[in-house]
Amino acid sequence: MSYEFLEDVATADIAFRAWGKDLQEVFKAAGDATINTMIEDLDSIELKETRTFSLEDDQLDLLLFNFLQELVYYKDSELLLLRSQQIEFEEKEGKHYLTAVLQGEKLDRDRHEQRVDVKAVTLHLFQLEKTNDGWTAMVILDI
Repeated sequence: MSYEFLEDVATADIAFRAWGKDLQEVFKAAGDATINTMIEDLDSIELKETRTFSLEDDQLDLLLFNFLQELVYYKDSELLLLRSQQIEFEEKEGKHYLTAVLQGEKLDRDRHEQRVDVKAVTLHLFQLEKTNDGWTAMVILDI
C-alpha cells in the first residue's frame, strides 16, 4: 500500500498522502486511496469492465486532480468502482497528457463493504511534488 489516511488534517473530510517512485505509481496509489475511501476492501473489486480516458492540463498537479475526479465521476454516473491498470504520460509544448486504462465493476452492495461516499476532490491543501524518492501527493476528499 502506497498511501496513508491522515486523521488529523481534515475533520469533516478525508485526507490522504500517496507516494510512488514515479508518476504512474503515485497516480495509481492516489486512485486506490480514493476508491478505498469508499470501499473497505479493494481486492473485492473484480476487473470486469474497462474504461479508458485521456486528460490534459498545463499543470501536473491539476492532471492528478482531474484524474481523481474521473474516478468519482464514474462512481456517481455508472456506479463503477475502477482501479488503475495502466497510466501513460506525455509532455509536449508545455502541456501534460495522461491516458489511463482502468478496470473494475459496478458497486455490489452485497460484496462491497461501503465506507463513505466521496462527493468530490478538493483543492484545499492539494499537492503533488517531486521528492528525492519519487513523488508524493496530498489530497483531501469531500465526503
